[in-house]
Amino acid sequence: MSEETFEAFNLHQDLLAGIQAMGYKTPTPIQVRAIPEILANKDLIACAQTGTGKTAAYLLPLLDRISHANHDHTSTLVLVPTRELAKQIDEQIEGFAYFVPAQSIAIYGGNKGDSWDAQKKAITSGADIIVATPGRFIAHMNMGYVNLDKLEYLILDEADKMLDMGFMDDIMRIVRDLPQKRQTLLFSATMPSKIRELARRILQDPIEISLAVSKPAEGIDQRSYIVYDKQKLPLLQHLIQELDVQSMIIFTSRKSAVNDIVKAVRRMGHSAEGIMSDRTQEEREAAMQGFRNKQFKILVATDILSRGIDVDNISHIINFDVPHDAEDYVHRIGRTARASTTGTAITFISEKEQYRIKRIEQLIEKVLPKLPIPADLGEGPAYDPTARKPASAPNRNKNRHSGSDRKKKPFQPRTNNQREKDSSSPKPPVSGT
Repeated sequence: MSEETFEAFNLHQDLLAGIQAMGYKTPTPIQVRAIPEILANKDLIACAQTGTGKTAAYLLPLLDRISHANHDHTSTLVLVPTRELAKQIDEQIEGFAYFVPAQSIAIYGGNKGDSWDAQKKAITSGADIIVATPGRFIAHMNMGYVNLDKLEYLILDEADKMLDMGFMDDIMRIVRDLPQKRQTLLFSATMPSKIRELARRILQDPIEISLAVSKPAEGIDQRSYIVYDKQKLPLLQHLIQELDVQSMIIFTSRKSAVNDIVKAVRRMGHSAEGIMSDRTQEEREAAMQGFRNKQFKILVATDILSRGIDVDNISHIINFDVPHDAEDYVHRIGRTARASTTGTAITFISEKEQYRIKRIEQLIEKVLPKLPIPADLGEGPAYDPTARKPASAPNRNKNRHSGSDRKKKPFQPRTNNQREKDSSSPKPPVSGT
């Protein structure tokens, strides 16, 4: 492509009007490389991190196809790992397709019971694009009224996250009901062997596009503190008092910690809300809307918010704990310093988390400054640059289970993914499923 403009893709004029209305000026690198291949009907496997414009990279060429067609059926299925991402993609479709005759529906669990009927109506009437979480979509499939015989395009977005959440069996269950002749697009932030195996099973002679994981934006001031676990909340209070916080997201890897951190922040005299998979969809949406509208400054979240969620003008990111995967560190702190702005990202590193920092520093090719904690908090643990994973630390992947062996394991609290799987029963879900 000689010039990097959306007009150069020869897209439908009505679609170009929607792109302009959405404020998109020039295509990103993933869009430059992916859109022509998708328009050429090629299967595609693309590795690109969140924030690179990959959603538009597949939506725009598919909306261009729809704008030239007169479908009376669902032509496109987009599978995503989380409700938030499904809703966000549906909103992007609405914006891009404002002048294009394309209808879409986001299908996910965790909302009110009457949403089931609205989802069923959209499915049976043939919405052009369905954006769905796998578990909820299978719940509809089990009712017998989902007809995908004429489906032309299948997209897996955040495929690595879906597999991490245990959705492989659900994905293959859906794929088995799709036409063999279709275009399949797989987008993933990382490319582990399990993603390549999935691609081998569902794609036909795919084109590969790989954009290296971008380093954190130059505008992010990255810092870290070596602390004992008991020092994290006092340090958080100190930082909130000392920093000029306009808006802050505090990330934790543990759902169980979200409410505790929210309560602690409120006791400090600050307004805060939490987002995690255990909260209802209405509660999560209300929290996100309140945060966007500056009704409160501090949002506490699990990694459910680290990918695919666009909130502008985040001044500070706090990693209350070190993420398990180095890529998740990039996704987390990428919520700040967007669009050439500046921001601060601070990571609390406990003694047992020190080994993870080496992986992060290798990925971002930068050593994180280790700042001294305030004197009144006492001394923190010494930093050990040779730290290794503790022998007692569990391997997150070792016991990852599929439906066949889940029954053999002792009782554990259900994850968000298990709730989604539970919604696959033959009966319509009621409120809260």
